[in-house]
Amino acid sequence: MDAPQGFASRLGHLLAFIPFFLLLLLLAIVKAALIAPIVFVTVFVGITALIVGLYPCHAFWTCYCVARTKKFGSLLKVLLLMLMPVLLLLWPFAATIGAFLTGLGFGIALPLMATFEVIREGVQNKFTSCFKAGTWSSIKRGFTIVRDFKDICFHTYFSIMDGLLEASGETIMDMRISQVPGCLLAGLLGAFIDVPMISLIVLYKAPVMLLKGWGQLIQDLLGRSGPFLESVCVPFAGLLILLWPLAVLLASAAGIFSSLFLGCYASAVVYQENSTKSGILYVIAVISIFDEFTNDFLYMREGSCFPRPKYRQKPSVSRSLSLPLKRAPSSAEPIHLKHRLIKTPSMKMQELKSVVIWENFFKSCESVGTELVQADAIHMPDLEEWQNSKNKIVNIGLPSCVILQCCIRSINCGSVGFIMRDNLELTYVNRPEGKIFDWLFEPMLVLKEQISAAKLMPEEEEYLQKLALYCGDSRRVSAWQNGGVAPADEVKRAQLEGLIRRLQGFSLTISRMPTFRRRFEEVVDKLKREASQGSHGNGNSIEGKVNGSHYSTSV
Repeated sequence: MDAPQGFASRLGHLLAFIPFFLLLLLLAIVKAALIAPIVFVTVFVGITALIVGLYPCHAFWTCYCVARTKKFGSLLKVLLLMLMPVLLLLWPFAATIGAFLTGLGFGIALPLMATFEVIREGVQNKFTSCFKAGTWSSIKRGFTIVRDFKDICFHTYFSIMDGLLEASGETIMDMRISQVPGCLLAGLLGAFIDVPMISLIVLYKAPVMLLKGWGQLIQDLLGRSGPFLESVCVPFAGLLILLWPLAVLLASAAGIFSSLFLGCYASAVVYQENSTKSGILYVIAVISIFDEFTNDFLYMREGSCFPRPKYRQKPSVSRSLSLPLKRAPSSAEPIHLKHRLIKTPSMKMQELKSVVIWENFFKSCESVGTELVQADAIHMPDLEEWQNSKNKIVNIGLPSCVILQCCIRSINCGSVGFIMRDNLELTYVNRPEGKIFDWLFEPMLVLKEQISAAKLMPEEEEYLQKLALYCGDSRRVSAWQNGGVAPADEVKRAQLEGLIRRLQGFSLTISRMPTFRRRFEEVVDKLKREASQGSHGNGNSIEGKVNGSHYSTSV
């Protein structure tokens, strides 16, 4: 639908849609009143049952892993075990409150948003869909939330604890008795100074966020631009305008809640820098850091009026506190003269959605896994053991092969980012925003550059594939003849093994994400059907090459 031109046309279009919006809002409220209790009970009871049922096991196993790990020194273990009763007592209450808010929030939001989404272009029979949408789908979504939380409790938790137990040969984290008073002092100062100061900053800037957001939404509504360029404009406009104060309230609550962790991080600074003075300077500097972050988020003046002393003696990217300040664009990137709190379709036109990347990843896992099953590189016992979280070949090796293929394909194509399935390119410019992508994108980009610098031969690429898949199982690496040959140079071989360990670390991190287990189970089920049909090959190398690799699928 084309946007109306002229003030009179826009005003008439707005007035014509107001009754339509009010009817949709009334219908959404009725559906939320009927569906929300069911979703709330499903989520709250399911999550609470998991918390209570697994609490004894989690409590015992956490204490055991902390006591047995070689990653922590003796004094640090004693301090952690002394604090453990407090954490174990707080966990059920905090988790129950989280379950209550999650059930309440999703119970109301799911039917409310689903009612408005059906009027988008491409939805057939909008009148009937307005009544159906958000009913059974919201209830199923409630069960999905419980399922994902179950995966966190059973898979993610034990994966992290196993990582503690297997942390042999790593740098031992320990502290001296002389550091304890400084850590306590800095932590207390951070709690008593940073919490009220950061809370005041949040409360001061909350009205700014409210007014700026409202102003932009109304401007986009009247001009048929921004989020309302589609034919769905006014109904969603009214909903967003009504819900914007709630978004501001939640953002303010999150800012106040985070102030406690930002303040207590001063103890970690004292430990890292071995200096009480550094921790006290951090208590002062973090106020300026948070103020600058909020200014950047709201597109206010640059910098901060608060002092920002240097609290790191030797700055380190990996250790420094990093709030997601927007970096200045390079000369190759477009510079936007006017920023917006809410992204418009034109701003999102080239931005890939995280769901698209996620879908591409699992489709690649399915395609590559099918080829590996056909090549007899992955066996039925491997797939069956994955369900009990006992097989690294499927859980870590298969995603590692997918990511490695993506890196090799991107290198061969000369991409500055990553070439995924269907020739979809992910770069700095179009990557989604979010802390998870900040944590993964740049390190993976560095890994891709290191693979490129290694100047691999085709047989070395195949050797990397074997190392990535079998996660250190030398017997399986030798048994699978895919044409891969280890480099004759021992130094280069050690470098490649180090690259694969980093790659497998990325895969392990991805496997611990909440929705990974549920989505990956669908992939494993399809691979089990493929294996049971006996459609695998005779162990020869996989047919077809993509970018010098014996695989025909890329991420």
